[in-house]
Amino acid sequence: MPRAAKLVLKTTLTISSKNYSSWSLRGWLMVKMSGLSFSEVAVATDSADARAELLLLSPSILVPMLSHEDVKVWDTLAIGEYLNEIAPKAQLLPSNAVQRAHCRAICGEMHSGFSALRSSLPMNIKAKFKSFKVWSKAQLDIDRITTIWIECLTEHKGPFLFGKKPTLADAMYAPVVTRFYTYGIDLDPVCQKYCQHIMSTSFMKEWCEAAQAEPDDIEELEVEF
Repeated sequence: MPRAAKLVLKTTLTISSKNYSSWSLRGWLMVKMSGLSFSEVAVATDSADARAELLLLSPSILVPMLSHEDVKVWDTLAIGEYLNEIAPKAQLLPSNAVQRAHCRAICGEMHSGFSALRSSLPMNIKAKFKSFKVWSKAQLDIDRITTIWIECLTEHKGPFLFGKKPTLADAMYAPVVTRFYTYGIDLDPVCQKYCQHIMSTSFMKEWCEAAQAEPDDIEELEVEF
């Protein structure tokens, strides 16, 4: 009898809009940074679940979702931890235990916090708002984020939050960088330089070019608050 053909299992990442979905960007950057070869599966933004996720009306359970061999991982932090396990050479977490704990802490802070920033400054890469008025609660979130950045960049000397190589922390905060550009947020020189560096990376250029090519099909997110 002929030998059975070996089953080839494909790695995929399910995402939604590249213009609007901050969680899709985080997961996508993590996989890119890991070096794992993968293909993208796009969820149509006109689906009820995708719109709820993009409009912050429900927690994201659809995107991003990593399918690797026979494993499915759908929480962003879990995706990052899983990738760190299967691609250790990418050093998605710092090798030093103290730095690793710090990295996890600020990733967790982004994962569960900054609700005022999320709701009042939604991600919209194609948009540029002039003289945008930032609500006081959102400003507190901005102040906390920039404090995190300055502490990391000062201690680890940049250009990424934990030194010369990007980590899960940079992936988690990258959508904030795009928000700061969209809404014209004034930043100190250290944070401004960090934002410029993140936006200059090949991964972010690739993502933003794709975002620019998307149709404007989420009208609710085109409103200037």
